[in-house]
Amino acid sequence: MNGAQPIFILPEGTLRTTGRDAQSQNIAAAKAVADQVRTTLGPKGMDKMLVDSIGDVTITNDGATILKEMEIEHPAAKMIVEVAKTQEDEVGDGTTTAVVLTGELLKKSELLLDQDIHPTMIVRGYRLAKAKALEVVMKISDDINIDDTEMLEKIAMTAMTGKSSEAAREPLAKLAVQAVKAVTEVRNGKPVIDKSDVKIEKKQGGSIDDTELIKGIVIDKEIVHSNMPKHIKNAKIALLDAALEVKETETSAEIRITDPHQLQAFIEQESRMLKDMVKKVVDSGCNVVFCQKGIDDLAQHYLAKAGIAAARRVKKSDIEKLAKATGANIVSSIDELTKEDIGNAGLVEELKIAGEEMIFVRDCKDPKAVSILVRGGTEHVVDEAQRAMDDAVLGIISAVEMGKFVAGGGAVEIEIARKLREYAETVGGREQLAINCFAEAIEIIPRTLAESTGKDAIDLLVNLRTLHEKGKTTFGIDVMNGELADMKALGVIEPLKIKTQAIKSASEAAEMILRIDDVIKSRAPSGPPPGMPGGMGGMEDYGE
Repeated sequence: MNGAQPIFILPEGTLRTTGRDAQSQNIAAAKAVADQVRTTLGPKGMDKMLVDSIGDVTITNDGATILKEMEIEHPAAKMIVEVAKTQEDEVGDGTTTAVVLTGELLKKSELLLDQDIHPTMIVRGYRLAKAKALEVVMKISDDINIDDTEMLEKIAMTAMTGKSSEAAREPLAKLAVQAVKAVTEVRNGKPVIDKSDVKIEKKQGGSIDDTELIKGIVIDKEIVHSNMPKHIKNAKIALLDAALEVKETETSAEIRITDPHQLQAFIEQESRMLKDMVKKVVDSGCNVVFCQKGIDDLAQHYLAKAGIAAARRVKKSDIEKLAKATGANIVSSIDELTKEDIGNAGLVEELKIAGEEMIFVRDCKDPKAVSILVRGGTEHVVDEAQRAMDDAVLGIISAVEMGKFVAGGGAVEIEIARKLREYAETVGGREQLAINCFAEAIEIIPRTLAESTGKDAIDLLVNLRTLHEKGKTTFGIDVMNGELADMKALGVIEPLKIKTQAIKSASEAAEMILRIDDVIKSRAPSGPPPGMPGGMGGMEDYGE
């Protein structure tokens, strides 16, 4: 070689892992993440206490929340976090299921890789299995619609099971169903529900039982002036996206005042302009004003004299919800405000909740936006109750929009696994091995539930498979009593969308991670980042 120089393609310090090592590391990282959330699954799921870098504590068993708070660094593990995030955004519940399933699919694929089966063959098998699983789950689902109140309440209760607010799940489930029913619109014969129309507001104090549904909106603001009424019946509401203030000119102008009278005239003119603005508001016939921008002190005084209650700097999202709840139009110019723009509510009142004022807009006639005010003894209890409420509301929405539900308690997964094993025999080839692995992987859900009962998990699973062979497809694991039971009869039911989304997300993430055979990590520059004291750089590599 005549002492030839080695050729450097990548910058010095770049870490590169290839082939089987890269796959093993990625799979190990994904499995580690799945194992961390696996114990939170089911009604006997345990909670995690997460303490962040500044000492804030979160206590939860919500898969998506755990992974979000964990500040995960490994790139493959981050892809698992994406699975949970997608599940949370799409369906609201089933995040732990999706993550555990992804981890298990990768764990099973490792056995096939050890047998020298090519990753693309495994991926093909997984795709076939995914398509078949979705077909099976569709067949065993039952219909549901917005009028099936009892079934929707059961779906909400199943979503809350295992959360710390479980003790009050029946009243909470009723509130969730009432809230979703109120905001459901029918378009082209199909129910359409916007999740943001159900506002879930939390305030610590009281107990979870004090949680209430407000047929209107709760706003975390106070009435601006002490002389304004705090309790307005038959409220007529104006919504302003304009400031009740004297605007500064757009162009830069200078006013020269040479004598005190001019100054007096200038101040009087400003006061007159504010008076005119308030007069336009009064003339519209409203007695409550919600303003997205500021309200001048003098304007507050004039409004108070006219007996009008006002709140300022109300969030844009809250103003939009108020419009849906009260039927008011949002007005961008005070000159344009007319009687037609005014909305109605049975009662607007300011109440002190946990030492802070909040405005309640109640008893709207046909509100297309409602609020649920979640209460609880401590901050952590309220946070977890809010997450449970979120899961319940999103679960109901998913069930109504797809119009289908399935039995819970691992019944669906056992049935899918059974059908996949039958299907694998018809496929043959190496894909058959991958389909069987998919069937074994999906059984991780009932297996985890069986383990959490404290009884012999293998016995429970074998007996459950036998029942399914006999056609009892709704039987699953009754975790609380440690026995097998008809989940549908027990009221343990879930929206079909939870299952379909979890299967899709998990198999797609597993396929993507399996196809990676080379990981190239660029080393961060060794100097300190801008604005940081020296000597802090160069630490960004994983595993250092």
